[in-house]
Amino acid sequence: MPRVLVVDDDPMVCVAIEVCLTRKGFEVTVADGGEAGMRALETSDFDVMLIDVFMPHMRGFESIRMFHERKPDVPVIAMSGYAFANSERAPDFLRMTIELGAACCLRKPFTPDALLTSVNQCIAKPKASAQQSKS
Repeated sequence: MPRVLVVDDDPMVCVAIEVCLTRKGFEVTVADGGEAGMRALETSDFDVMLIDVFMPHMRGFESIRMFHERKPDVPVIAMSGYAFANSERAPDFLRMTIELGAACCLRKPFTPDALLTSVNQCIAKPKASAQQSKS
């Protein structure tokens, strides 16, 4: 059974992801922020990690870098509703997350199909090239 770590400060996002992935046979561990995610990473092994880009107390970019450095063989999926908004003046957050170690990115709100596709692709090809899910 594939193991997934979900790190997000929004409890509704965590519950939605947990329900979706659990129904598809994944074992899901939820952490309500970067520090809790790091603690979970120290005590368990995971096949993929979903990390929110912007969280209080530990910025998502810092989290992505730290999670990737701690477990470089575990793919990281970066998630955000704000970070990937289309704006000519906005920094390229997608490129930044990829440079910090994310395997792919999900824009909130995302569909269950987009979530499953991203998770399954990361598990099937841990060293897959960076990509952005568009569902």
